[in-house]
Amino acid sequence: MKTYIGGHEAVTVDDFLELALGTPPELWLGVEDESEEERSARLDAARDILADNPHLYDTVTRVAASLIEARAVAPHRLTPVSRPRKNQGGQVAPGAEAA
Repeated sequence: MKTYIGGHEAVTVDDFLELALGTPPELWLGVEDESEEERSARLDAARDILADNPHLYDTVTRVAASLIEARAVAPHRLTPVSRPRKNQGGQVAPGAEAA
């Protein structure tokens, strides 16, 4: 099944983010092994984009919050991890397994 947003096909998560934000994620996050010159140019472009679209920060914040909310595990679904009880001498209490 193919997904299109505004006539553009979205295949990867980055495609969805780029279409939602109007800019590629790499512009804001950078890429591995970028030079200082590349980083400087990327940050200059990002500043220009923010100057042209002052509401972009709010849009990005809403998208990030939505993604976190969609992926977050509800606290009532968490399973507590039990730790072996230790007695006062620092030894694992009888009947408790050491981790």
